[in-house]
Amino acid sequence: MGRRIAVVTLGCEKNQVDSEVMMGLMERWGFHLVADPQEADVIVVNTCGFVDQAKAESVNTILQMAQYKETGHCKALVVAGCLAQRYQEELMREIPEIDGMLGTGEFHRVPEVVEQALAGRHPMRFGNPVYLYDEVTPRKRIGLPYSTYVKIAEGCDHGCTFCAIPLMRGKFRSRPIPSIVEEARRLAADGVREISLIAQDSTQYGLDLYGRRRLPDLLTALNDVDGLRWIRLHYAYPGYFTDELIDAMAGLPKVCKYVDLPLQHSEDEVLRAMHRPGRKSQVRKLLERIRTRIPNVAIRSSFIVGFPGETEEQFLRLADFVEEMAFDRIGVFAFSREEGTPSASMEGQISEAEKERRAAWLMEVGRKASAARGAARVGQVIDCLLERQDDRRPDIWIGRSEYDAPEIDGQVFVSGVNGRPGEFVKVRITHSFDFDLAGEGV
Repeated sequence: MGRRIAVVTLGCEKNQVDSEVMMGLMERWGFHLVADPQEADVIVVNTCGFVDQAKAESVNTILQMAQYKETGHCKALVVAGCLAQRYQEELMREIPEIDGMLGTGEFHRVPEVVEQALAGRHPMRFGNPVYLYDEVTPRKRIGLPYSTYVKIAEGCDHGCTFCAIPLMRGKFRSRPIPSIVEEARRLAADGVREISLIAQDSTQYGLDLYGRRRLPDLLTALNDVDGLRWIRLHYAYPGYFTDELIDAMAGLPKVCKYVDLPLQHSEDEVLRAMHRPGRKSQVRKLLERIRTRIPNVAIRSSFIVGFPGETEEQFLRLADFVEEMAFDRIGVFAFSREEGTPSASMEGQISEAEKERRAAWLMEVGRKASAARGAARVGQVIDCLLERQDDRRPDIWIGRSEYDAPEIDGQVFVSGVNGRPGEFVKVRITHSFDFDLAGEGV
């Protein structure tokens, strides 16, 4: 058996794609991929540096993996990803067990870094992030065989005052449409039926390459790929959600009627401080247009509570807005004071206890709205993607509807079907819960 390598992935689905690319490159280089870090000669930790909790998890994971130098077979520990990009010198100084590091723009150099780390050279490869994988880059997919993520762009040009992503991922850069379509064709030929398109801001897609935003054109091209059943769009910036995009989502049969629209707040004063585009009145009109022109659409959003200077009155108006808009799903984040961002030094910082109180309150508002939206689907017949059988009830399948993204949204419990993972079935919804649905195969 050749040299063994394990890649440990933390953070978001963008990191998952990056890890899959590194694994593909290492396998091509001649390494044998293993799932258990204890069995690996080389361990690569792909870190997240988005918020304090994620940073702490990344550091703890690095320290845990370092123990395998004593208790396992590890001869080289390499740290990659966002935390490495942002805190390279601090990590190398504070954790001497690290044998090599590479940033978010250097993933294609992972074989070189690993070889040098094994040779004891302690390589550090960082620079202005410009790398973006393409359709011929090897990927070793580690997720579901029938569902995967496709990165359509990398980086971000927006100046949101709370976000450190531009510091870690660089400028926004799009992949060409032919490259994405060809990757989708190869994935479909390999059995993938659902692709989730990801970028820091998907509605910005194409502006850097083509001089205009071309997300509707990309969706149209992907809709023609044989074998694909669902095309799911993530992270659509509300300021650029155009009528052309709404029409594409409404009219293209393979595009899921699922809108992921991170709004972050409702109140104009807070949005201005966040440096976010659009205002409450514009968002209301946008949501109305989406729901009018895309029947049965599911809308997911995310919000930040406890932003510096957010008053109790502003928070309560945010809660009223979330209740009024009746989102199918929401994610709520307590503001994280990120070094190097303008909001970190703003006046009016709010205590951790108060931020957590507001987050719990808003999540409860979102739970009630989600339950009501789910109840409205009782009696409908919807398509469901089967994923696995229930451990306690093998006659029950667990799957997802087009209104549920993998890993973050709800599930559908299905009876009366004899299926297999990755199969699509029609289900009549008979029951609803806070976030999940149940039904019978038709």
